[in-house]
Amino acid sequence: MSLRVGIVCPYSFDAPGGVQFHIRDLAEALLAQGHDVSVLAPADDDTPVPDYLTPAGGAVPVRYNGSVARLTFGPRTAHRVRRWLDAGRFDVLHLHEPVTPSLSMLALWIAQGPIVATFHSSLVRSRALQVAYPLVRQSLEKIDARIAVSEDARRTLVDHLGGDAVVIPNGVYVDTFAEAAPAPRWQGTPDAPTIAFLGRLDEPRKGLPVLTDAIPRVLDQVPGARFLVAGRGDDGRDQAVAALGEHASSVEFLGGVSDEEKAALLSSVDLYVAPQTGGESFGIVLVEAMSAGACVVASDLGAFRRVLDGGEAGACSPSATGPRSPARSSTSSPTRRAPRPTGRARASSCGASTGRRSPPRCWPSTTWCSPRRRPSSPCTRTRGPCAEDGCSDGGVPSACPGGTHDLVGDRRPGRRRRAARRLVDVGRRVPSRPPPPQGHGVAAGARRPAGAARVGGRRPRRLR
Repeated sequence: MSLRVGIVCPYSFDAPGGVQFHIRDLAEALLAQGHDVSVLAPADDDTPVPDYLTPAGGAVPVRYNGSVARLTFGPRTAHRVRRWLDAGRFDVLHLHEPVTPSLSMLALWIAQGPIVATFHSSLVRSRALQVAYPLVRQSLEKIDARIAVSEDARRTLVDHLGGDAVVIPNGVYVDTFAEAAPAPRWQGTPDAPTIAFLGRLDEPRKGLPVLTDAIPRVLDQVPGARFLVAGRGDDGRDQAVAALGEHASSVEFLGGVSDEEKAALLSSVDLYVAPQTGGESFGIVLVEAMSAGACVVASDLGAFRRVLDGGEAGACSPSATGPRSPARSSTSSPTRRAPRPTGRARASSCGASTGRRSPPRCWPSTTWCSPRRRPSSPCTRTRGPCAEDGCSDGGVPSACPGGTHDLVGDRRPGRRRRAARRLVDVGRRVPSRPPPPQGHGVAAGARRPAGAARVGGRRPRRLR
């Protein structure tokens, strides 16, 4: 059955990032399945966008989550959102980051009907979420199902907004990177390996200052190493050149790269470094780099550790600036290409290749204990910590209250939908939807018992 699906992106496509790429891939996957998909996102009129995307006007850069988010808000934007919703008449509306003051928040206020929300942010503390929560507290009850792209994003949702979510990791087109042809200009040699960095240069959270601090130490051990830095941000580039000094000649700034150039870059280099300092909830670029066959060195963030399988598919370093850093050992080792098969196997561990634009693969999902569900079934937990108190991390049935587990990430038909419905309707701390107005939840012809609690601050009218 074909559905009309509306997807709302809060961030501008003028400077796309991980959320925008996730929405683009999701929309194309739904279109390939025969659904009618429309995406609403901030974008200037002259910005090249796909045919299924409706631009909602220019955006304003705002500091958010240690980054620069380009958002749009206001009465004119609300009018555009309402007009898009009226024209689309969607069967289901999918909002990304509904508590971000942009299109998704406006759509949550205006829309009626089935709503799914995906949460991407990973924050320890956030004043922005604390300020935004009173504005959307009642509207959050309109959401029928909540999705978090990682355990870190789910924890942010639980700590700041309450409620819970099903963890469904980001999908990645791994075949696009696995089949990319290397570019000779970016390939290295045993004496002159190439090291790549991808990210916005003017955002300290992406870790370019950490990399520039490590470059002199790496060059002391591997004088021929060459660093390829891709990303937008003139201010960040100027600051990096000034900090590098005489070592700036070993760094090549590529500027913004297209999707094809990014795949070729990751397929060509010997090592990819991800020195992010925080605020990462998944790490899509790590999966892309491993799919292309590059060795990976990443910051020791929780999201990165899970993607790298605890260090089995790449190196996790708490500090990339030391003289014995993983970057130094990876570039100087004569067997530095050995981790490539491990990384590729990790990147494609969720299914076999079926073509260059096969459906995105999802990472192994978080498991949840549900002693009341399927009481006789064995433990099916595969990866990730169990969310139930008292359950061992190993997923042993005897150590779990009730002796069973329930795998929310199971892909068999209907399982994920039932799990999402269970988390929304009777899940942990998820406010239930308000009762239908007819009879205020009392069946027609029935009488409310004496002393019953009031609904909505008023005593309901006695039904005759």
